[in-house]
Amino acid sequence: MIGPDTALARCQDLIQLARKMGADEADAVARASASESVGVRLGALEEVERSESEEIGLRVFVGRRSASISTSDFAPEGLKLLAERAVEMARLAPEDPYGGLAPADALFSGDGVDLDLHDGVDPSPEELREAALAAEDAARAVDGVTNSNGGSASASRSVFALAATNGFARGYSGGSHTFSASVVAGEGADKQTDYAYRTQRHRSDLPDPAGIGQEAGERAVRKVRPVSIPSGKMPVVFDPRVGGGIIGHLLGAMSAPSIARKASFLIGREDEQLFDSAIRIAEDPQRLRGLRSRNYDGEGVASVPRDLVSNGRIFGWLTNVASAAQLDLSLTGHASRGGGGSPGVAAGNIYLAAGEPSVAELIADIEDGLFVTDLFGQGVNLVTGDYSRGASGLRIRNGELAEPVAEITIAGTLPEMFRALVPASDLELVRGLDVPTFRIDGMFVAGQ
Repeated sequence: MIGPDTALARCQDLIQLARKMGADEADAVARASASESVGVRLGALEEVERSESEEIGLRVFVGRRSASISTSDFAPEGLKLLAERAVEMARLAPEDPYGGLAPADALFSGDGVDLDLHDGVDPSPEELREAALAAEDAARAVDGVTNSNGGSASASRSVFALAATNGFARGYSGGSHTFSASVVAGEGADKQTDYAYRTQRHRSDLPDPAGIGQEAGERAVRKVRPVSIPSGKMPVVFDPRVGGGIIGHLLGAMSAPSIARKASFLIGREDEQLFDSAIRIAEDPQRLRGLRSRNYDGEGVASVPRDLVSNGRIFGWLTNVASAAQLDLSLTGHASRGGGGSPGVAAGNIYLAAGEPSVAELIADIEDGLFVTDLFGQGVNLVTGDYSRGASGLRIRNGELAEPVAEITIAGTLPEMFRALVPASDLELVRGLDVPTFRIDGMFVAGQ
């Protein structure tokens, strides 16, 4: 696989080609990845897979008109044709008063932080197989597990490079390692499936694969023979594995492109106290070895640590160049880039700060409630803030986790849920968007 220097050189060559073809401004994004994974099932090798990909995307501006195009053809004639077509497309595009490159004074400069995103470890297929087997074996050893969907282990490397005619030119590489297991518990109509996985930048930061497998087995077993739950309003407690989605909905509503499209329930609420004053939601894009760490965003603007929610209030909107221009806002370093197309918006390494109570203390006074471990469906409207999802988990009775429950729906509105959110103390920074267990009182639960 190519390195950052080669990827960056390709980007620089491509934007120069675009200028020769008549573009006033241009930027190019190159991505490359390579991964190897091994999967086992019931103790036998099931698959060994290796994949590699390389892609480069070009965005050009002719006056206020722009176009984007991408390719995996890196032959000189192919890149020349790409640049020519992009400029031709831009000349036919409608004018966009807000598009453009980031101003030079907003660009990331200096050396930045060494984010330590790649450990240089390239495990052999035999090592991956051993880890996958260890995960599956531990899962199958849990009493009550009756079958397996398999265990797996993988390692990947990636490269990102961005160059633009505003003078920005940077590239970096990263890597990740993953262990996972998925198993079945119960028999016949009572069968239930669950999983566990963990991904880290450095293999040494991963827990033992047997621990991953044991978690998968225990999660599956505790779901066996679920019942329904009476309908009504009650406290709902969210497992960290699913609770991050609630904060993800907040980030989607804070996206400046959504605000510009009038497609966010937060419009008009930006000065409200949306959460309890003790709630803090922070972003740390410079966390060492973080899954979403970066020194700069997809347009070359510096990414900086900040509180997204402090004293219960949001800091503002997450912008890229186009949305900042449309809303007359400053750049916040949240542009995201795929292989082609216009930049979107994404945040890096988000976490809901831990609260004071332990999980046991958080649920101790709940006489009848729900502990959610799985969510289903797409019933979230970010325009209105309405929230309705299928769910399963465990009943809470007299402050203790009790029998499994399934085939239920939980509903509310996101503003009401935010105001009622109370976090526990069990925060772990392992996913890129992390939350502790948290409680929301007064949600409507529809069961039997």
